[in-house]
Amino acid sequence: MVTKEQVMKALESVFDPEFPISVVDMGLIYDVKVSKASVSVSMTLTNPGCPMSSVIVNMVKNKIEGLKGVKAAEIELTFDPPWTPEMLSSTAKKKLGL
Repeated sequence: MVTKEQVMKALESVFDPEFPISVVDMGLIYDVKVSKASVSVSMTLTNPGCPMSSVIVNMVKNKIEGLKGVKAAEIELTFDPPWTPEMLSSTAKKKLGL
C-alpha cells in the first residue's frame, strides 16, 4: 500500500505551469488520505479563477494514479482556506526571490 509520504514525494515532480515550482512547494496540497488502493487529495490553487485549474488537477491525479498500488485518485479542489504567498515553502520563496 502506498503511503502519504510517497504520494507527497511523487507530487514534488508536478510543477505549476506558471511557475517553476512544485505543487507541494507552492503549498497547494492541503491533505492526503490513503485508503487501501485509493488516494484522496484536498488541494487548492493560487486563485479560484486559475485558467490552468483542470491541467493542474489532472497532473496531480495522473501522478498519483501512476504510483504502484494506487488504483484511483480523487482530487478535491477547495479554496477554504484561500491560498496566500505565506503557504510557499522556504525553497519556493528562495526561487521566487522572496
